[in-house]
Amino acid sequence: MYADLSGRLVELFRWIDPGPEADHLVSDLSGWWRDPQVLAELGPALVAPFRPARPTVVVSPAVTGLLLGPLAATALGVGFVPAHKPVDGRLPPGPLTWAQSPPDFRGRRVDLAVRDRHLGPGDRVLVVDDWIATGAQVRALYDICAARGAEPAGTAAVVRGCAPELAAELRVTALLDAADLDRTP
Repeated sequence: MYADLSGRLVELFRWIDPGPEADHLVSDLSGWWRDPQVLAELGPALVAPFRPARPTVVVSPAVTGLLLGPLAATALGVGFVPAHKPVDGRLPPGPLTWAQSPPDFRGRRVDLAVRDRHLGPGDRVLVVDDWIATGAQVRALYDICAARGAEPAGTAAVVRGCAPELAAELRVTALLDAADLDRTP
């Protein structure tokens, strides 16, 4: 049903070489955000596998998740809760539930928080993000769900870059596999 969308996502994706000091290419997703048809189809495509679980809320980590999360939430007809990261040492105001991720693909541990008043017992949470490489942020968000008494329904991603075993463990469904994206800049 979403084969045309997957093809369009691959077509609009780019790897960028950030220069001689970098030891890796950087993904450029900006073509996705510029294309109105992709924007219209992303939310429904991401949530389709999770409709039977009847999520009550979508949670997504900053930064790209803040674009995708509302698209998914709108497609489900539910609310959206952003997962914040500290910015320049500043924290979002109000009571928060925090979790720290295990090391990500760069070896960093990421601190994530949601406002307590937006997530609680009885919520069935769909986590949405652009790319799942190690599942580190997903694990942190699942920890926040557990601390708030909410139940993760699974994770929807545009790109799955993790091993199939990890994707199964975290209940990740993606529109593309990282192998679908050409590695040449």
